[in-house]
Amino acid sequence: MIPVRQILTPEDLDQFLKSPACSEIVVFLNALNESVIGVKTTDTIEESAIIQQLMQLLESIKQTNTDVKPFETNSRFGNPAFRDFYDKCEEMLPVWLAEFVPAEHVEEVSKYAQDSFGNRRRIDYGTGHELNFLIFLLCLHKLALVTADDFKALVIHVFFKYVEVMRSLQMSYWLEPAGSHGVWGLDDYQFLPFLFGAGQLRTHKHLRPKSIHNPEVLDEFSKDYIYFECVRFVNSIKTGSIRWHSPMLDDISSAKTWEKVNLGMVKMFRAEVIGKLPIMQHFMFGSLVSFSGGNISGVAAHGADDCDHGCGGHTPVYAFGQEFPDCCGIKVPSAIAASQAGNEVSTEPRNAFTRPIPFD
Repeated sequence: MIPVRQILTPEDLDQFLKSPACSEIVVFLNALNESVIGVKTTDTIEESAIIQQLMQLLESIKQTNTDVKPFETNSRFGNPAFRDFYDKCEEMLPVWLAEFVPAEHVEEVSKYAQDSFGNRRRIDYGTGHELNFLIFLLCLHKLALVTADDFKALVIHVFFKYVEVMRSLQMSYWLEPAGSHGVWGLDDYQFLPFLFGAGQLRTHKHLRPKSIHNPEVLDEFSKDYIYFECVRFVNSIKTGSIRWHSPMLDDISSAKTWEKVNLGMVKMFRAEVIGKLPIMQHFMFGSLVSFSGGNISGVAAHGADDCDHGCGGHTPVYAFGQEFPDCCGIKVPSAIAASQAGNEVSTEPRNAFTRPIPFD
């Protein structure tokens, strides 16, 4: 079954938030979060066959990025070579996934995997695409390919590998933040690495949320805790105080405990990601994650890649009550693009930090 969009109006979104589909997404997210409490990124975690296959899949995606060279351009907006990368992945994902996904579900699962790497037309990426990767993993769980025993490795190895791949794509093709403010991406793009990262730290006896302001702590513990690694990455491409370039991370750092941060982010994810029409109107539902909203005909409303203002096509039915261009926000250049101006593009974002962009 090919997934289609079902959330077209605020009423559809209200209905979805009360639906079993929404509940199972939140339950799955909570289960993943609980699985990594107190777990270090560097801990030895056994990988089952499916985890190894997913790691190989992400490595193939990363290799595809390496094979597709960015176009030479002075623009700090998205590099058009991303479309070549996207097309190659779209061609190969069904082949790669057919190695472990049942044939009748390959097309559906491939769609979620494809949409997790950004938007082909807009050359942007945000929390809606990150959500697609979460649903991709949920589909594998619903197919019994991934079990609860795999959850720890699914977060520590697979999801964090996905973040690494997305960093390489952001650096190669200067993906723009989706939406005019990144739509709650705490580093312009991501949300879930901070959520899971706070989960890792919930039981730590000494480190506190305010520790993100200590460069020595970030250097020493970024290899063990993804939250610190994410903050370190933000600091690597933006200069000045974190209070200026990442005010939300600064606000969060005033919390007393990591548990408060972690649980607060779970609530924020529900309210600001799956609870927002500009994100969820682009999301698709199929047989594995099923919801029936306003798209009675089941056509891919707001989904064709032929819209003049770059959000995808519009059928006569789309996000009623919203101003036409606002569904996609205002184009914002990549801060990574600015930080790399005049530098060779790096494909190893975890280890090769780029020249910072000044904010002060």
